[in-house]
Amino acid sequence: MDETMLEENQERFIQIYNQYIKREGADNLLDWLINSDFFTAPASSKFHSAYEGGLCEHSLKVFDRYVRLLKMEYGEEFSNHISMESVAIIALLHDVCKVDFYKTDYRNVKVDGQWVQVPYYTVEDKLPYGHGEKSVYIVGSFIKLTREEAICINWHGGGFDERVRGGSYAMAEAYYKFPNAMIFHTADMMATYLDETR
Repeated sequence: MDETMLEENQERFIQIYNQYIKREGADNLLDWLINSDFFTAPASSKFHSAYEGGLCEHSLKVFDRYVRLLKMEYGEEFSNHISMESVAIIALLHDVCKVDFYKTDYRNVKVDGQWVQVPYYTVEDKLPYGHGEKSVYIVGSFIKLTREEAICINWHGGGFDERVRGGSYAMAEAYYKFPNAMIFHTADMMATYLDETR
């Protein structure tokens, strides 16, 4: 991703954030994001949007997908079911667990018969708290989340969540009780597999 696209994505993220998120502590959370690697970090080490700026770009694509799915489910007046502030908090902040999570390392690869060092992303988890639950923990240290926001962020990984793969049924119960969490998980998956590249 070139420098112009990085800047445009950061500007759009901040514009959406400031337009909708008015909660006490939101300014401090945004300052923390700006002073972190959020806007330059990849979204993953090798799966989706595994490039500089991928995390911010992914968050914006998920926001767009979430709005579209909410309109499809509830109609144009979907804000009767969930506020735009909640939509922005959930979508823009669901993956803050990936802040300061990836580091660049190098490996040797043979190119045209010559060994060269090429960069790749590796994980260095300084706060091994899980995935969705880690985002809830981080965001919740700045702003008060509603129960629905916390559930949506916590369970956004769906079947990829380690707790589910370990046999937990809590996610299924969360989706029954908070349908917007299921819609959000779908938005995250659609952005990942339909809108993004590896």
